[in-house]
Amino acid sequence: MGLKLKGYIAVIFILFICGCKQSKDQAASPDAVPEWYTNAFIYNLDVETFKDSNGDGTGDFNGLTQKLGYLDTLGVDVIWLAPFQPTPNGDDGYDETDYYGIDKKLGTDKDFQDFMAAAKKKGIRVIMDLVLNHTSSAHEWFKIARADTASKYHSWYVWSDKKPGDANKGMVFPGVQTETWTYDEATRKYYFHRFYDFEPDLNYENQQVRDMAADVLRFWLKKGVDGFRLDAVPFIIDLPKTGSANPKHLFNILTSLRKTVQAVKPDAVLLGEANVTAEENKDFFGQDGSRIQMMFNFYVNQYLFYSLAKEDPESLKKALEEFRQKPATAQWAFFLRNHDEVDLARLSKSQRSLVFEKFGPESNMQIYDRGIRRRLAPMLADPVLIRMSYSLLFSFPGAPVIRYGEEIGMGDDLTLQERLSVRTPMQWDHSPNSGFSTNRITVRPVISYGNYTYRKVNVADESADKNSLLTFIKELAALRKLHPEIGGGKWKILDAGNSNIMAIQYLLKGRQLIAVHNFSKAPQQFSLSLSDADGTAFKQLIGGSKEIQISKDQKIQLKGYGFQWYSAK
Repeated sequence: MGLKLKGYIAVIFILFICGCKQSKDQAASPDAVPEWYTNAFIYNLDVETFKDSNGDGTGDFNGLTQKLGYLDTLGVDVIWLAPFQPTPNGDDGYDETDYYGIDKKLGTDKDFQDFMAAAKKKGIRVIMDLVLNHTSSAHEWFKIARADTASKYHSWYVWSDKKPGDANKGMVFPGVQTETWTYDEATRKYYFHRFYDFEPDLNYENQQVRDMAADVLRFWLKKGVDGFRLDAVPFIIDLPKTGSANPKHLFNILTSLRKTVQAVKPDAVLLGEANVTAEENKDFFGQDGSRIQMMFNFYVNQYLFYSLAKEDPESLKKALEEFRQKPATAQWAFFLRNHDEVDLARLSKSQRSLVFEKFGPESNMQIYDRGIRRRLAPMLADPVLIRMSYSLLFSFPGAPVIRYGEEIGMGDDLTLQERLSVRTPMQWDHSPNSGFSTNRITVRPVISYGNYTYRKVNVADESADKNSLLTFIKELAALRKLHPEIGGGKWKILDAGNSNIMAIQYLLKGRQLIAVHNFSKAPQQFSLSLSDADGTAFKQLIGGSKEIQISKDQKIQLKGYGFQWYSAK
């Protein structure tokens, strides 16, 4: 299924006219498209698994720089880098030992700066993962904190003389972790760790820790990054001593972080990992939009998978409506798969069981009693359903985010521990180790067996195939750029007269787009009644440019898992 577009010249022209880079006055207008991140296509990658340039088996910044042309042709607006600071790698880089450094396996500071310059030259922004919630236990600060309880670094971490009564609560990785408070022989105290016991939490009640976080933000902004994906935001600002499971939060820390960022780079973005309820989101965004500008919408993601499993979009529709309210300059980041598990914790037990049964039925496909550790392609299996899901992603009222390799339908390696199953090297071509590295041994095994082997799933083959998933994703990304009303306009879920169909309408400055998706594997009919535009002529945007009249009396057919976008003429 191809998209008939008018080429990149039209894309650039439309974006210019619509003013995706708004002035302050334009952004204040009720109909204006908000900041640059509103419609940004964000691509998440881990430098160590993307491309190895020197043959040592580990990806590096020089390898990433070599592949910027690929990301540019894919239509990527923003690269989100997984942690690249020095680390013992007990938690795949999320256990850092130096906030100001670059892991020597990934390159030098010059390699990083060369990458940044090359990305800017192509007009691609860069945001980086920042793990402010905890350090590695191998960090010099924690070593000093253990060796000298009178040192300033001791109070940089969270300690208790006695083991709290709820020390077995609040674990991020249940089934792997057994506690959040661990006894330390050196200090004869218990230290708090929301994650693994080698990742002690920092104490943000301490002003020195807050100053350190601000300094780290300033350091990387001055090196040119355009913002940060803040890891585990609720755990940066929680107060563990008020309870491991349901602690109180210091939301003013988020206000302070935002002010720090804006003082250095006014248009830099904070993208928060915060799996929160609709009622809580205002505290993270700030009612006046003064805190985090963007958040991943985990809630919608969970109900998306439930709706796909049930072949009924009703729960997804309700989830989108629940999260409608946000500050004018705030934006949701939507995704299908990320670098972690598909987290289903907010679903009911019966809902979660249905998703497990449909998409992760084997015990080795499940993790932490709440999630699925598979990539999207093997989860959904059906190529038509996969494309429908991506059409949904790019038509959601927020910024689309894709994890590296998802655009070619990469698989997973369930022999790897925990979440590493979805963190295998990028599959570039048919050459040994998929063109990722010339070394016989790689940082993680390349998938070389089964239906998702690099010999069957790789960039080179899909780039040459006009009907491939990669080609489809490129075309969706280009189509999204032609229609800024999706992320920046007013939206409404329409009654399609069929419970299997989800239809969403966008309006912005006289522009109108309607995206329709069939959640059933069987063909379905639908009709739409547009109160202010019934009978309007629309042009379909996917699979040709056929014109149709949309009205309550017009029956329109969609194939099983079919989808279409319509633009008013």
